[in-house]
Amino acid sequence: MRLLLTLKAEADQKDISLDYHKIQGFIYRMFQEGGYPGIHDKEGYKYFCFSNVFPYGDMKEGDSRNFIISSPSTHLIDGLGKQIFAKMGSSIHIGDCSFSIQDCRRIAVSLPSPPVKIVCATPIILRIPERNYDLYGVPENERKPRYIYWRPSVSFEAFVKQLSENLIKKYNEYYGTEVAHNNLFERFIFKKTVHTRIIIDGKSYGVAASLWEFSWNHMDLLQKKIVRFGMDTGFGERNSYGFGFVNLVYSEKNSRPTIL
Repeated sequence: MRLLLTLKAEADQKDISLDYHKIQGFIYRMFQEGGYPGIHDKEGYKYFCFSNVFPYGDMKEGDSRNFIISSPSTHLIDGLGKQIFAKMGSSIHIGDCSFSIQDCRRIAVSLPSPPVKIVCATPIILRIPERNYDLYGVPENERKPRYIYWRPSVSFEAFVKQLSENLIKKYNEYYGTEVAHNNLFERFIFKKTVHTRIIIDGKSYGVAASLWEFSWNHMDLLQKKIVRFGMDTGFGERNSYGFGFVNLVYSEKNSRPTIL
């Protein structure tokens, strides 16, 4: 389930589309005010993700901007939506930027029958643990204690296997299952590497991330369930920081998302 927010800039202000930690701060504030204070301090996966603020670019007073929050929890999305809807027309702040909330809509996105194409809206962060360096043939000069962030100097096989493992682990933890699936991804196209930063406990850390396109001509039922779950919770790691947000590419054969 997703929430689509439409915001109106209340002043001339700088682009905020890539300030993930500022957008995250706003979302956590809405969780706090809406009766979900424990999400911020929850260990492990938070099970929500969000897009960039779009369209990109500096804003003039009165300009419209949008962003999307997703989660596999309908309860969480409904609660967050009610809190945001209660602020309709009032001023909110995301970092140093001031907006008024113009609209807040729930969106149900279904995964159609193949062919299916999914693209990254925000970069995917993925770590290769030290225990798998030999398995994936990680070059000696790339090896570091504990883990490295995937980058093109490491095999594409490593990326796809770790991405599948991460998504299945999140799925099993969320639903309390023990499913396994070796081939979540059928075709994948690497777009580019993105060097970005994440803010943890007030400290800035540089990370390597990447943008991808995924497509399937065939998909079994379990595969479809797990990939659909990934569209809600995010692909890869640091989803609650806004990384790994993906979108379905619509065609004439695919139905559009349902606005509730």
